[in-house]
Order: sequence, then C-alpha cells, then structure tokens
Amino acid sequence: MTTPKPMLILIAGPYRSGTDGDPAAMAANLERLEAAAWPIFAAGHIPMIGEWVALPVLSSAGAGPTDPLAEEVLYPTAERLLQRCDAVLRLPGESAGADQDVAIAESRGLPVYYDIAEIPAIEAQRA
Repeated sequence: MTTPKPMLILIAGPYRSGTDGDPAAMAANLERLEAAAWPIFAAGHIPMIGEWVALPVLSSAGAGPTDPLAEEVLYPTAERLLQRCDAVLRLPGESAGADQDVAIAESRGLPVYYDIAEIPAIEAQRA
C-alpha cells in the first residue's frame, strides 16, 4: 500500500487587488492568505504563498509590491511555483493573479480546491 505524499499547495487569493496600493490593505490580504497555511499544514501538506517568495525577491531588487518591477516578479513567481506545486487553494475575492493561478493549475491537470475542507488530509509520517 502506497502512503500518500504531502502536496505542495499554492494558496491563491487577493493580495494587491482592490487595495489601491495601500500597504495596510495588502498586509490584511496577506494575513487572509496566511490564515489558510496552518489548516493545510495540519492536514499533512505544505502551504505556499507566492508573495512569500516574490516579496523578498522584490525587496532584494530595491522594489516593493507597488513598484513597476512587481509586474515582472509577482505573476511570474506564481507561475514558476506552479511548476512545482501539486494543487491550488483558491480563496474568495477578486484577483486576476489568483484567477491566472487557477487557469495554469487546471491546464496542468492540478486539483483546485475552493474550500480548505476539500483538501484531503493525510496521516503524518514519523521520521
């Protein structure tokens, strides 16, 4: 019997959408994305949020999420991550980037979940 392996699950939802570049609103959106991380981890999987990778990349380039360079980093980061991810959790809210993540996932045959409860739990493996 094969033991299911943990999935790397990209959490997709609004980050910059609807914020007009307001840092507090973007931080609140990131907190909503991050709120899904623990339930995914507790289900035996590995949560991933594109901004966890993209924001340090932007920072190291001397830019932020509202800088023109962000267009060259945020969406491409998610697209690159989706080459490694096993599934997407699409959180509610308008987001062109999250919609693009779903389209990429679907084109690659990856499962897309719209509720954390849809994600199958696996038993934790002991080392």
